[in-house]
Amino acid sequence: MQSWAKRIAVATIALCAGACTAMPQSGENWELLFDGKTLDGWTPKIRGFPLGENYRDTFRVRDGAIVVSYDKYDQFAERFGHLFYKEPIFGPYRLRMEYRFLNDHPADTPAWAIANSGVMIFGEDPKGMAVGDSFPVSVEAQLLGPAPGQARFNGNMCSPGTNVVMDGKLEATHCINSKTPSGPNEVWAVFEVEVTPDGTVTQKVNGAPTIVYSDVQLDPEGRMANSKPLVAAVGGKLKLEGGTISLQSEGNPIEFRKIELLRLK
Repeated sequence: MQSWAKRIAVATIALCAGACTAMPQSGENWELLFDGKTLDGWTPKIRGFPLGENYRDTFRVRDGAIVVSYDKYDQFAERFGHLFYKEPIFGPYRLRMEYRFLNDHPADTPAWAIANSGVMIFGEDPKGMAVGDSFPVSVEAQLLGPAPGQARFNGNMCSPGTNVVMDGKLEATHCINSKTPSGPNEVWAVFEVEVTPDGTVTQKVNGAPTIVYSDVQLDPEGRMANSKPLVAAVGGKLKLEGGTISLQSEGNPIEFRKIELLRLK
């Protein structure tokens, strides 16, 4: 006969099939970065506007999620934006959240930006961004949904103003795709970024790794204009130990919820 523990485990698996989300394991101290009700602790920076101005309620809270919305825009007009968490994150950690793309988007959203968003990590302090900057110097843990006429992959890596190491080689390519096909829009998915003590970064979608890289560092060549001042400010030290995290507004509505952080030892 099965033990009570095994019978309970089997019953739990049956009940949770397709219905339960992952829960923190015993002893893990996950910090909620989003209270599910307000944008407290988060600051917007939208291209063309000063830090803190939430142009036409681009970022708002609805039904327990942070919503990136353009329903009050006349047109998108490349007003790329980011919603920054209140403090930079250093050291090893796991960042986890749920997201889903919505299908409607402004008519002038660039084709490449349809169902395109991401989570910026290792980011610069938004206080140093110019009003006209489109993106912070950072690494974009990129999220992609399906878009007309495009072959799409998900959980990719883009590097505005940074470089990374992959397979032992310094990579200056701006965006590197995973081999994970993008899932459907309008459906919630779990996205996770893990940074280990040695600086290895692993991105996951629904628990499956999509891409791995390491040694995140500033780009000394200044392919992104605002990276050169940062290189000068740190006296030429390129490797990044951490930085800000932010949620992206890139022209397609998206929702984020259950945003939490586990600091690793």
